[in-house]
Amino acid sequence: MRKALLLAGTLMLAGCAEKAAEMAAVPSTAVALKADDTAGLRKVGAEILFWSQAQRDANFPHMERLFPGNIVQRGGKVRALPKGTPLPIADSEIDSFIAAQNVAGLIVLQNGKVRLERYARGYGPEGRWTSFSVAKSFTSTLVGAAIRDGYIKSVDEPVTKYIPELAGSGYDGVTIHQLLTMTSGVKWNEDYTDANSDVARMFLQPVPAGEDPTVYYMKNLPRESAPGSKWVYKTGETNLIGVLVMRATKKPLATYLSEKVWKPYGMEQDAFWMVDPSNHEVSGCCLSVSLRDYARMGQFALEGGKGVVPANWFAQATRAQAEIGVPGYGYGYQWWTYPQSRYGAQGIFGQSIRVDPKTRTVIVVSAAAPKASDPAYGRARTAFLDKLFEAAAK
Repeated sequence: MRKALLLAGTLMLAGCAEKAAEMAAVPSTAVALKADDTAGLRKVGAEILFWSQAQRDANFPHMERLFPGNIVQRGGKVRALPKGTPLPIADSEIDSFIAAQNVAGLIVLQNGKVRLERYARGYGPEGRWTSFSVAKSFTSTLVGAAIRDGYIKSVDEPVTKYIPELAGSGYDGVTIHQLLTMTSGVKWNEDYTDANSDVARMFLQPVPAGEDPTVYYMKNLPRESAPGSKWVYKTGETNLIGVLVMRATKKPLATYLSEKVWKPYGMEQDAFWMVDPSNHEVSGCCLSVSLRDYARMGQFALEGGKGVVPANWFAQATRAQAEIGVPGYGYGYQWWTYPQSRYGAQGIFGQSIRVDPKTRTVIVVSAAAPKASDPAYGRARTAFLDKLFEAAAK
């Protein structure tokens, strides 16, 4: 049981990718924690996968009550989301989807106008909801911002330029591009059912004073293939991206996200970004955002991030840079790519941002799904989102 708790706790802190094992239920204790309370972070983090439905409903919109973090501050001007023509889809179909998928929030923007907006499970427009791995796409956007600002020269630079502790490791010769696309060639085990996997052990080993826990772990990993030749999902590499951006900009991720996106683009509410035991934002996870601001982020990507990232950034970030072994699907710069030229961000328990450039449509789902990951749930979600895209095209 102890191994299971530590495993799940590491999953939480490591970024919570879109898969997890079902395990026996563990009771939850709602206690506020400090960043230096490593044992407490692991304990409460361990319980997230096993919360009851009532606990998910209560805690997903209020993660700041349990975990330490930094605030992504909004600015003074809010980008309006005017009402558009309601989507031609029956209320009964929407209601069925919300009930079947334990949806808390659903919004559809087309051309920047709200064509559908629904809330459930006690959630509302004034609240915010946890993202899990949806945060990865936010983190990659900060790489683009850092390139435009001159902190980073290009994605072709070696990772070791910004994280010199990785010199002499499996990351020698690995570029930022390969880190973004998870094609570093470094060996990694993301099996959440294996207590000896990398994702399980990443934050459990003692770290010498002054060293970043992510870097300390990742520099000891061996290489298994040539950089750029193989895609393997690695939560640890998203956390490395966060370290790289922090090193390059000399700013916390929450501060930089506020400066580059939240304030200039007109996000409506502050966001909350959880931190790890080193007081750094968990860059692959744990960003809590309002439903409308998730939609604004999708719109920001759809519009190309003008003035914030390089002109071609999102064109590159949201195309299939790596094959993932599923026809029609791929991986970009921490964005998933889907059939029909769509792209998006996704996280466990039903979190989604999905974008259709052809119809200029953004769909966001915030949910408290019964399981962390469930293929049948994912297929049903995609089928309904496809219906919404089709309705938007009419």
